[in-house]
Amino acid sequence: MAAEATCGSGAASTKSVAEAARKSNITSFQRRGPKAGGTESSGPRLVSIAGTRPSLRNGQLLVSTGLPALDQLLGGGLAVGTVLLIEEDKYDVYSSLLFKYFLAEGLINGHVLLVASAKEDPANILQELPAPLLDDNYKKEFDEEVCDHQTPETNTKMKIAWRYQLLPKMKTGPVSSSRFGHYYDVSKRMPQELLEASNCHGFFLPQKMSSNLKVEPCSLIHGYTKLLQFIQNTIYEEGFDGSNPQKKQKNILRIGIQNLGSPLWGDDVCCTENCNNSHSLTKFLYVLRGLLRTSLSACIITMPTHLIQNKAIISRVTNLSDTVVGLESFIGSERETNPLYKDYHGLIHIRQIPRLNNLICDESDVKDLAFKLKRKLFIIERLHLPPDLSDTVSRSSKQDLAESAKLLGPGCGMMAGGKKHLDF
Repeated sequence: MAAEATCGSGAASTKSVAEAARKSNITSFQRRGPKAGGTESSGPRLVSIAGTRPSLRNGQLLVSTGLPALDQLLGGGLAVGTVLLIEEDKYDVYSSLLFKYFLAEGLINGHVLLVASAKEDPANILQELPAPLLDDNYKKEFDEEVCDHQTPETNTKMKIAWRYQLLPKMKTGPVSSSRFGHYYDVSKRMPQELLEASNCHGFFLPQKMSSNLKVEPCSLIHGYTKLLQFIQNTIYEEGFDGSNPQKKQKNILRIGIQNLGSPLWGDDVCCTENCNNSHSLTKFLYVLRGLLRTSLSACIITMPTHLIQNKAIISRVTNLSDTVVGLESFIGSERETNPLYKDYHGLIHIRQIPRLNNLICDESDVKDLAFKLKRKLFIIERLHLPPDLSDTVSRSSKQDLAESAKLLGPGCGMMAGGKKHLDF
């Protein structure tokens, strides 16, 4: 009888707990708190790091690239421990802007920066970082950018191109107040107070070179060797490898390498097809990925792939990179004066997305992407070509429209399948 009374009181107690949880709209299963005088910790198992969030797809820790639209295309952001390769546009105008977005996002979140360049002093690069749009100012600035550049054609609904309504939408503007990345104003510079409070390590190749250098045969280029040593020392001394986690709170190391593979680094992959140091670049990327995989760090690399003579090197570089994004600028090309592309400044190609903790690779459902640089914002959106019956499209432009539709994929492939056009 005593046992039955105990069970009855226990059942009543459990019922009362469940009833109280239902009223408060929370689960009845709660984390057990620390005992009185005990040593148990009630804190979370994973220490949250500012400017990071776990991926909803594979649980990988993500950081923002500085462009929320690009984060969306990459599956939520750039995974920690991976390399993002930016294939530079022809005149290195827009790729350097993405490079600065990545550094500015790290500076806003208090991350440690490591900037390496053979072309420009890292201190000068930091001075050119765009200013952030904090609080609700980014919504106002974005709305002004859209309203200032809207035309009557964009406000009217294109009934001829009705198929656009069935395609997935590309979120280019602010979605909610609880955003992951930040928006930046390219017309303003980062406040000097934030730059002075940042923790940045600069690697400027001309300052690291020595005149009495003896290079061993079949080894890495001296610039690559010095850079790897600099990155390794920074990771170990700052504790990003987890060797001394008791010194300070966990943080993220953002590594930015500019114009890797260019002749300024001493590499000749851009000068001749049969170069002597064809494996130096791939060896560097192989060792760099090993350092990133075992540390709380993320890396972005800009590379002039359009100058590399040997296409096999480009293939190896792509395979050794986790994420590859290519930029194709209209500057100096026929598309710059083509009325089909008058609203855009170039195309963006998602070459490769990493396969992390998954059996399959995440692929974006948006293939035809274009970018444009407004007065203050850099915007990525779907490429919407005008209808074939437009008065502004000449016959020569119609041929370009058909060729572009083949290259862009299924998004614009139904408009013109070849030389013959569909008449309405």
